[in-house]
Amino acid sequence: MVVANAAWVRAVLPLCLLGVLESEERSYGYALLNRLDAAGLGKVKAATLYPALARLEEEGAVEVEWGAGEGGPGRKYYRITAHGRARLGEEAAAWGEFTSAVGALLGPDADTGTAEPKAGKRTGRHGGGKA
Repeated sequence: MVVANAAWVRAVLPLCLLGVLESEERSYGYALLNRLDAAGLGKVKAATLYPALARLEEEGAVEVEWGAGEGGPGRKYYRITAHGRARLGEEAAAWGEFTSAVGALLGPDADTGTAEPKAGKRTGRHGGGKA
């Protein structure tokens, strides 16, 4: 599995969180971390997750409620709001356009990870010797 670029993950984290919360009635931090990891974003740190959730709450995209924990202290549950759904729709459309543009620049084989360097170009330290 490819390790996700940390800067990319931070940039798309709010969109991903809204997507997860749209697919579930509600969720809590640890479960969200597991969903992000299972989706291929890697081990997102709690120190990255919780500020993103707090910003989404401040913007009105998610609401918070406290619920009973499973055999322990209460949990803070997050639920997407109507504003969050609207934002998700807008940003998902923009994301689709953005990834299409980037994909077009990277070439037809970019999404499979099999893109070959263009002829005559050296790549990396082992990109060919002297001619």
